[in-house]
Amino acid sequence: MGTQIALQCAVFGKSVCLHDIQEKALRSSQSAMSVILDAMTEDGYVTAEARHKILDRIRQTTSVSEAASDADLVIEAVKEEVSIKRDVFQQLDRLCPQHTILATNSSSIRISRIESATTRPDRVLNSHFVLPIWTHPFVELMRGELTSDATMEVVGSFMSSIGVLPVIVQKESTGFIFNRIWRAVKKEALKVVDQGIGTVEDVDRTWMIQMETTLGPFALMDSIGLDVVRDIELIYYEETGDPSDAPPPLLLDKIGNGELGVKTGRGFYTYPNPSWQSPDFLNQASS
Repeated sequence: MGTQIALQCAVFGKSVCLHDIQEKALRSSQSAMSVILDAMTEDGYVTAEARHKILDRIRQTTSVSEAASDADLVIEAVKEEVSIKRDVFQQLDRLCPQHTILATNSSSIRISRIESATTRPDRVLNSHFVLPIWTHPFVELMRGELTSDATMEVVGSFMSSIGVLPVIVQKESTGFIFNRIWRAVKKEALKVVDQGIGTVEDVDRTWMIQMETTLGPFALMDSIGLDVVRDIELIYYEETGDPSDAPPPLLLDKIGNGELGVKTGRGFYTYPNPSWQSPDFLNQASS
């Protein structure tokens, strides 16, 4: 996600510093950018001639102080754990200029659970993107308890300038707008299979046919990462304590076996070339 946010900004002329604590992650990001730019070029989103200029706008560093020292806006995209995000925001608050706005791309954690880790609660907010950004060009902006109107306006204008629609969440809510709806679909899809009501393939087939989409819920979870799906479900479970909000055994068993989706080559489907990509997938029937 951090890679795509950086690339989206660079495509629209912004200077970006991409930070990770691991050099390996930055190398992986660099490779991913080439693949994404290929797709963007094929889609006509960018021109082949612009490719080098876009990449030249992105510098990489393992030094958080270097990344933060001259930033006007920081968008954090680390693991979905409140304690980790609070540590990152505390560090950023100490290193960034006083005017810097700090945003989290969290898909489930409200900024009000993070803002007290900073001395600038008026300049922090949620900014949630959806992958892939250039084909899903919107971002959900949600304020915390003390986020200023000026911060919301500045970030809204910035998002418009990088080609994404800023959608304002009118009331603080775990999951925002899109993920509350997606979470209901995801939760029930997992239950349907976990309870033996339907197969992974048939859940995806029915969804793809009915909703006229290229991905079903399980294929989408594979692309997100099943460990990330679990972490998000745990956020809801932590807030409600409702056993029905706990990640189901179906999901936990996959993770326990190291089957995390696309990134490990196996999740609910096997990669590359998962069965849902087959031209005949929607015409097949499960036995």
